[in-house]
Amino acid sequence: MRFKYILLFLATTVCFNSCKYYNFTGTGKIDADSFQVNYFQNNAELVEPGIERTFTLALQDLIQNQTSLSLTNSGADLIYEGEITDFRISPMTATADQRAAQNRLYISINVRFINKKNPEDDFEKRFSHFYDFGADTQLAGSALSTALDEIYERITQDVFNESLAKW
Repeated sequence: MRFKYILLFLATTVCFNSCKYYNFTGTGKIDADSFQVNYFQNNAELVEPGIERTFTLALQDLIQNQTSLSLTNSGADLIYEGEITDFRISPMTATADQRAAQNRLYISINVRFINKKNPEDDFEKRFSHFYDFGADTQLAGSALSTALDEIYERITQDVFNESLAKW
């Protein structure tokens, strides 16, 4: 009986000690205290007002929710910056009478990540994703909001994984 308690104690100790190197968000030990997300300019040919602000806030929110890093406006250990390089809507499938049956919203964002404490982690990389919708759907209002939410969820998670989770 005493052996079971010792085994349980050792297993618990190992489990809790390993949490200082790994957490449930998938990041390892982050050697930083703060981060900043600079405003992502919209340099796409097709300009949709507000998408740059929405992306900037989405990236800030994801990092704040999945790490214990402090958000700051300057002097941060980790810096995210870049620009929206592509925002386009294109037909994906056609009907028998040569009309679009389905369209695709595609967004591409160039991200520069700067880690002041570990410069070897710095990168510049393009992230993109798409959202398919019916040709009879107007991509405005709540439909556009839904599309942007889905695209930005994927892109921000990819940026997070590349910069902090090292996946």
